[in-house]
Amino acid sequence: MRALLAGARRKQPDLLDLARRLVQVESPSDVKAAVDACGAIACEAGRGLGGRIKLHRQRNYGDVLEMRFGPRGKGDEKKPVLLLGHLDTVWTIGTLRNMPCRIADGRLWGPGTLDMKVGVAMALTAIEMLAEAALLNREVILLLNSDEEIGSPVSRPITEKIAGDCGAVFVLEPAQGLAYKTARKGTGNWRIDIRGVAAHAGVDFEKGASALRELSHVIDTVSGWTELKRGLTVSVGVAGGGSKTNVIPAEAFAEVDVRIAKISDGPRIERRFRSLKAADERCELTVTGGINRPPMERTRGTARLYAQARTLVGEVGFVLDEASTGGASDGNFTSALGIPTLDGMGAVGEGAHASHESVELEHLGPRTALLAGMLAQSS
Repeated sequence: MRALLAGARRKQPDLLDLARRLVQVESPSDVKAAVDACGAIACEAGRGLGGRIKLHRQRNYGDVLEMRFGPRGKGDEKKPVLLLGHLDTVWTIGTLRNMPCRIADGRLWGPGTLDMKVGVAMALTAIEMLAEAALLNREVILLLNSDEEIGSPVSRPITEKIAGDCGAVFVLEPAQGLAYKTARKGTGNWRIDIRGVAAHAGVDFEKGASALRELSHVIDTVSGWTELKRGLTVSVGVAGGGSKTNVIPAEAFAEVDVRIAKISDGPRIERRFRSLKAADERCELTVTGGINRPPMERTRGTARLYAQARTLVGEVGFVLDEASTGGASDGNFTSALGIPTLDGMGAVGEGAHASHESVELEHLGPRTALLAGMLAQSS
């Protein structure tokens, strides 16, 4: 670890150069050409390290980039290790004008720095370090998805297929403070549309069936499904309806966010949404949606990976905590398949999805060295 730490610090200028080039190519999830342009930079860097490149081409989203390094996997004892990340961001084209990519106050600032282009640069740097030290003894797969920020609609099956052949998954999402993430909540989204009966609010009040009144019953019902002790939350985040103050509202809607900590709660909450009925028989409910990502539970395999990481950082006098989070990542998919998955192995910083998004430079060397150490140990 001491040698890896020294190597990571020597390579930090090159790591930052790659990270800045990735950040300066803005790559919102919904602009295919932009994500592909960012992918081309990562692809060039991977090819320069001898990576075997495969593009999973997409029609409406950015292409998914798969890069393989080291010897090809052979047999169960040589299962590859998957480094899992994404190139898309939540930021629209033009954000750099107000959030320029710059180094100041010990940080790298800019849209997508923390979530998660610096993590991508860390992964490529760790691979380069191991290759130069002849420590890349097992196949390492770097998979960079193009649609993670919008739920991974096209990359999920690719992620699951590749991860199924791997012995461990390291997710390059930002750290939780300084901690690795050993558990994440799963996510679900529902939309409830209500159709009532319009009527004049003064002349024909009794002939109307208020969709908004029905909506109030629905919000009260679904909000009551929250069970904080189980880590289950149901939150109506967006709602609306009606047309004029003097018209009994004929339409209303609600959009609902659900978080679950236990895999078993997924089917249970889905049944509850399917069973929703209107209190007023004259109103009609249409319910769409479901669980998008299963939870990443703290499994024995994940705990074992965390213990390995903690031992490695102890060799150089650092402390590594573990954490759980209410947010989800593509690591939720791989963990649900039973593959040991350790998350939050990317950069340390703050402001993901916010105007002060930034990465703390002092932690880049140690975190990159630890990532390389975990790859070498897993090899």
